[in-house]
Amino acid sequence: MSRLQIRPAQPEDTDLILTLIRELADYERLGDQVVAEPAQLAEHLFGPRPYAEVLIGELDGQAAGFALFFHNFSTFLGQPGIYLEDLYVRPAARGAGLGKALLSRLANLTVERDCGRLDWAVLNWNEPALDFYRSLGARPQDDWTGYRLTGPALHALAEKPA
Repeated sequence: MSRLQIRPAQPEDTDLILTLIRELADYERLGDQVVAEPAQLAEHLFGPRPYAEVLIGELDGQAAGFALFFHNFSTFLGQPGIYLEDLYVRPAARGAGLGKALLSRLANLTVERDCGRLDWAVLNWNEPALDFYRSLGARPQDDWTGYRLTGPALHALAEKPA
């Protein structure tokens, strides 16, 4: 039987985290969009003001997945929440329970930190992930449409006077 372990990432995990991010991006057919560099990632994860946290999932002592998350806030609940930005398990480790263990640990942190909810997004075509999340009792938020500003559009809006 495989041994699962979930641990908080450390600064020395930066290269591993970036490798896992690239593997996830390739799986999601978005590999060309990863522009993060190790120093930038280390600064934002482990610097004086960390913007996100990472859990590393290990299978038999080998890194096999990760969950990257950060806090958000629900005005309706009046409580913080946790947003799961990325969850990834390497193909060879899928089916061993590592994804569920990562989410379980994240749910535990959500409760420990008195957060009111745990949110994430899934690509519509990713049926294995959709099935997995449904099996855990998660429900899609079909009445919301996500929006994003990046690059030139973000900068253009930031430069416009109020």
